Amino acid sequence: MMNIDEVNKRIRQRPPFQMIERVIEFTAGESARGIKNVSINEPYFIGHFPDAPIMPGVLIVESCAQLCSIVMSGDAVEEGKLYVLLKVDGFKFVKPVIPGDTLDITVNKTRAGGTIVSFDATVTVGGTICAKGSMTFTAIDRDSVYAQK
Repeated sequence: MMNIDEVNKRIRQRPPFQMIERVIEFTAGESARGIKNVSINEPYFIGHFPDAPIMPGVLIVESCAQLCSIVMSGDAVEEGKLYVLLKVDGFKFVKPVIPGDTLDITVNKTRAGGTIVSFDATVTVGGTICAKGSMTFTAIDRDSVYAQK
């Protein structure tokens, strides 16, 4: 179990873009289960949609990616490397997520080799699946992110 302080030691995102607030199950380098409480006060609800607020699917995927980063945080990554999202596969959004919902997110590592790590993710609210899919990350040179183009 990780509270918000322990989560903050493992991920770089901070509010309003931090999506994981608590980790309730964790197997280092393999899997995790985390919580995201969805509040009407989140800035994206102002425009998505003013008369029927729905959490954008891309932010549900980001929530899963942040939980994956917690699983990967213990992995040995070369100095100067950074894991980034490479691919999102087969994500399905089965039920809308609305303010007041609590996302229960589970991620399981399915593949790891070289600089590639893949996960399956499932997002439920009250035991009902809202979204599921797969994502793949790769390690890149941190300096290349901000190199002059």
